[in-house]
Amino acid sequence: MLCVSLPAFSYEDVREALGSVEFAEIRLDKNGLTVEDLKKLFSTSPVPLIATCRPGTKPDEERLALLAAAVESGAAYVDVESTSSPEYFETVRKLAREKGCKLIGTYHNLQETPMKLVLAQVIEELFDRGADIAKVVCRVRNIQECSRLLSLYETKKNILALGLGELGVLTRIAAPFLGAPFTYAALAPGKETAEGQPDLETLKALMVLLKRV
Repeated sequence: MLCVSLPAFSYEDVREALGSVEFAEIRLDKNGLTVEDLKKLFSTSPVPLIATCRPGTKPDEERLALLAAAVESGAAYVDVESTSSPEYFETVRKLAREKGCKLIGTYHNLQETPMKLVLAQVIEELFDRGADIAKVVCRVRNIQECSRLLSLYETKKNILALGLGELGVLTRIAAPFLGAPFTYAALAPGKETAEGQPDLETLKALMVLLKRV
């Protein structure tokens, strides 16, 4: 399944984009949607949505309010950083459970791809904290680090292992073939929300090509 990550800056932009995709992530840290916008958007969306609000651009209280509005209004998934405080993470987990929303626990490493043993431990910790899907996103600097990330699919189900940077595109194409529940794409070139994220049409074409191999 292909999930389009949307950094749209208005309700109208998001609604228009949802008309051309089957599954989407709404990056609440990269748009100007209000709580009321979110309630309307998530309660009427024609496709499943992931609610994500990365730290750094909004205070935790505001991020939590946005995620809560999305979950209460019908989000299929909610994404929370592994670096979140135990209280923050648990608050979102409980709300997700109450509303039948799946929790994605995400670990980011913007500098490197740690050794496999370290990443396996990170994944276990995310599941122990209540994540339904454990997502590991690391900068990949060479093909060996790509291989290390992809080898994680041999260890667990319900994981996402994705690379940042130019080589990261390899991990994003391979993910669905190795057991990932989905992978991410940009709506169009220039609208990426992560380094190494291919656009939707390119990713579709590459996956069709690989299925023929």
